[in-house]
Amino acid sequence: MKKLSVVILNWNGLELLKEFLPTASRHTRGEEVELVVADNGSDDASVEWIRSNHPEVKVIELGRNYGFAEGYNRAINLLNPPGGEEIPFTLLLNSDVEVTPGWWQPLLRFMETHPDVAALQPKIMSYRQRDMFEYAGAAGGYLDRLGYPYCRGRLFDSVERDEGQYDDGPADVCWASGAALMTRTAVYRSLGGLDPKFFAHMEEIDLCCRMHAAGWRVCAIPDSKVYHVGGASLRQGNPRKTYLNFRNNLLLLHKNLPAARGRKVLFLRRLADTLAFAMFVARLDFPNARAILKAHADFRRMRKDYTTHPEADTLSTLPGARRRIVIDRYLLRKKK
Repeated sequence: MKKLSVVILNWNGLELLKEFLPTASRHTRGEEVELVVADNGSDDASVEWIRSNHPEVKVIELGRNYGFAEGYNRAINLLNPPGGEEIPFTLLLNSDVEVTPGWWQPLLRFMETHPDVAALQPKIMSYRQRDMFEYAGAAGGYLDRLGYPYCRGRLFDSVERDEGQYDDGPADVCWASGAALMTRTAVYRSLGGLDPKFFAHMEEIDLCCRMHAAGWRVCAIPDSKVYHVGGASLRQGNPRKTYLNFRNNLLLLHKNLPAARGRKVLFLRRLADTLAFAMFVARLDFPNARAILKAHADFRRMRKDYTTHPEADTLSTLPGARRRIVIDRYLLRKKK
């Protein structure tokens, strides 16, 4: 039986598959691992190309575009049907990631020997600048006091060069990047998987927060390295990406904080987001400014869907939670 399913979610990503699937297939083989492409209803001949050129790769056709979150949820459920033997570990891999020889083995071994860890990620490097960390994940993610995400290796728009500064062994982090996220299948499913209401962006942070609340650890493993293009679906600065990031960040705070603490943090976040809105206006970037307004409006509507809150404030106890990265980056001019 396989121990690990590596699942790539695809939607009209034929060109990315042609570029990255051959390497993924070459370096993701063995008795313990299977490589799967879950297709979100593509109409660009992606499925036909995979079956013709990589018959060794398992294909799941989902029929339509369910988005990142629900697409993965459905794929994992189809790989582990009722009455069957569940594959212990699942790794969500973006279609624009170049893997390296033996990349999955340190991740699997760490999970097998650390039963209190629910999720982890490798070191995520930039595909285009290969000595630099990649924005979406780097060497493991944190949330600051106001819930802004940052990484070991990335502070807002400032991304670090990899000089071995995070290579001193596995590290506990707040969240692992969805670009290459390994999880215990049973834990993923018991917590409801990725939140479909998020559709895309920050759904993996929300999942990791729920894992912490349930008593699990999340880690980053420097012994494994991948290279991520990033922005393959929505590039940085795209108003749709801005909208999803701001809206979903507010939702994950609302969901994962006790009600009283959540009200305080969200009030402060509104003030900070107002500054972000003003920055976009000052740059005459009105599409992104409008995206922030829409994100807050939709958050006010969507928060009514979440009526239960945790009793304990787990988020404030997680690694990296004491920093104020808005002050660090924009007032103190810190870049690391």
